Amino acid sequence: MTDPEPERTPVLALEGVSKSFGAVRALRDVSLRLYAGEAHALAGENGAGKSTLIKALAGVHRPDSGTVLLDGAPVVFHGPADARDAGVAVIYQEPTLFPDLSIAENIFVGRQPRRSFGRVDHKSVRQATADLFRRLGVDLDPDQPARGLSIADQQLVEIAKALSFDARVLIMDEPTAALTGSEVARLFGVVRALRESGAAVLFISHRLEEVFQLCQRVTTLRDGAWIASEPVEGLTEDDLVRRMVGRDLDELYPKQDAKVGEVALSVRRLTREGVFTDVSFDVRRGEIVGLAGLVGAGRSEVARAVFGVDRWDAGEVEVDGRPLKSGAPSLAMSAGLALVPEDRREQGLVMEMSIERNINLTGFGATSRAGLMNRGAERSRAVDWALRLQVKYARLADVVGTLSGGNQQKVVLAKWLATDPRVLIVDEPTRGIDVGTKAEVHRLLSQLAADGLAVLMISSDLPEILGMADRVLVMHEGRLAADIPRAEATEESVMAAATGRGRNAA
Repeated sequence: MTDPEPERTPVLALEGVSKSFGAVRALRDVSLRLYAGEAHALAGENGAGKSTLIKALAGVHRPDSGTVLLDGAPVVFHGPADARDAGVAVIYQEPTLFPDLSIAENIFVGRQPRRSFGRVDHKSVRQATADLFRRLGVDLDPDQPARGLSIADQQLVEIAKALSFDARVLIMDEPTAALTGSEVARLFGVVRALRESGAAVLFISHRLEEVFQLCQRVTTLRDGAWIASEPVEGLTEDDLVRRMVGRDLDELYPKQDAKVGEVALSVRRLTREGVFTDVSFDVRRGEIVGLAGLVGAGRSEVARAVFGVDRWDAGEVEVDGRPLKSGAPSLAMSAGLALVPEDRREQGLVMEMSIERNINLTGFGATSRAGLMNRGAERSRAVDWALRLQVKYARLADVVGTLSGGNQQKVVLAKWLATDPRVLIVDEPTRGIDVGTKAEVHRLLSQLAADGLAVLMISSDLPEILGMADRVLVMHEGRLAADIPRAEATEESVMAAATGRGRNAA
């Protein structure tokens, strides 16, 4: 399934590329063509082969078969430096800048212009950086240290660095995952300016609305194979989802009816000075309570305090009537509280450890005897939960960092569900995962609630909140602004409370 190709030579292309890692075929006969002045989306579930394709274009992986074409001529990239010299730049979701260098020094590190006697020409470096930001329409100070820059500003520095290498192809891998709405709008303005200047942009995002907002064409991968390349115009989100998952996704939010029982989590007048104030709410068995609000409203901070990661200054937290101490996560775990954190890579997993060991990080007591690990029990526990959550992996002994984002999220969930919690707090449960896995996570949360678990779900995805929550708690500037029943929860009512215009929870 493909559209008629434009009558011009692509800047960069793959023709019939395949790549395997042992017995795993990551790419199977995949073709892709990127044209100057066009934003091209790459769509597919986690594990579809997107990352491998990006690395083939960027010179990280050499294809087992097939051809990489630059301006219509075959080329072999022996490493990322070759690709960069050919004008191919990758902007990753998590930029890697030197924090103690200035913005200008980061952009020209290792290749600063020199004056007499080999001295760095700092004036030229600053001027060149200012010129790059002017081209991008961005107001950043070249002398500002990289430390403390927002993720959005770090990405703009990476884009400026790519332009300093005369990049003709920009590959953007999930660039908006950690950005606010205004930051996304600014990034899209930069991408449009790059496209209009003649750059070819390959854009990867799980947010389908962004694909339709920014891109002219889209290529879809499924299970490492090419499915379609076609114009975005005329497609619907349902069409694209069908290409990605190979089936109609009838229920992205499969909310089951559940019997709501007794209060499992009670929070009363919780306060952490300067962060949140006088927060009170209950979560009952069988209930999914959504916690919404704008970035910086204090949602994650409340969850961290409830679990004991951060200390609170005043208030009370009880699980099944059992009071918890401030700043005592081990006691919270013993009481039956579980927290799936917002940042799974930094806070939810030990990326260098195996899948098996990560699942068992919360179960030392259940898998040890006389203080020694019982390898059989550990493996049995990991196999059980990996099967229950349908984690896709080659071997349980593999490093968890080799898994796709969606499967990493399942491992974090498995780690906590294995503790048999009474209350599950999930912070951004589907951030950065594909639509198919997102539906699986939603189905799992719904089933857990139906089985009597109390779930507190924090999400910046408003459709997710509205689709899954029995009640919606809305925070505004560190205070609880509203408690809205499912029947009354709409985008308008939630956003009104989140911006301080809605009814007060009291």
